[in-house]
Amino acid sequence: MFRQPEKNIKREEFNDKVLDLRRVTRVVAGGKRFRFRATVVVGDEKGRVGIGVAKGLDVAQAVAKAKSAAKKNIIKIGLKDNRTVAHEVYAKYSAARVLVKPANPGHGLRAGGAVRSVLSLAGIKDATTKCLGRTPNKLTNAMATLKALKRLKA
Repeated sequence: MFRQPEKNIKREEFNDKVLDLRRVTRVVAGGKRFRFRATVVVGDEKGRVGIGVAKGLDVAQAVAKAKSAAKKNIIKIGLKDNRTVAHEVYAKYSAARVLVKPANPGHGLRAGGAVRSVLSLAGIKDATTKCLGRTPNKLTNAMATLKALKRLKA
């Protein structure tokens, strides 16, 4: 029997990207216990973005928990002309230091790694960024970017 597809299927309002996936260990009497730590960024590309970190026994569980945690940590930012940040902003989180500068329309998003993921999911289309810290840690770079976005004045 053929079933009609549901008309009112709720589409996910947030896009997500897995930034980092690590296998972490806990040493116990019988040996080592392995778990997975996932770092996920969620955003609606309209000014809302959040980062979540969670651990799970397998990759899928860790990612699902991190996505849920990210939705609880969402911040709202004001975008200038729905494309760029209003002004230059700098933030430091742990060893990561990030500088985000506004750009003219059509310039594009000049950013790399974790910073690019956070800004694109926030809906920023034109900006120039620079990671001033030496750390390659994706989690701290993403958190520094989120801290910089929090400092934006509308």
